[in-house]
Amino acid sequence: MDITATLNEIAALSVEERIRLVQAIWDSIAAEQAYPELTQAQKRELDDRIEDYEKNPDNVLTWEDIKASVKRQR
Repeated sequence: MDITATLNEIAALSVEERIRLVQAIWDSIAAEQAYPELTQAQKRELDDRIEDYEKNPDNVLTWEDIKASVKRQR
């Protein structure tokens, strides 16, 4: 497969078509349950976040809090 030629063909698509293509690709990856292995740094970060949450379970924001914060910043 010539990746450059494929990317050029994709670039010629409309935004809507490219979005549909990305969704189709993502769906095909999800269907295979083919997820890349986490790096050691990613594993450490997740472990750190879990540990922090377990130490401070009340130090969290709800989705509503986050949305409200974003709206205030506009």
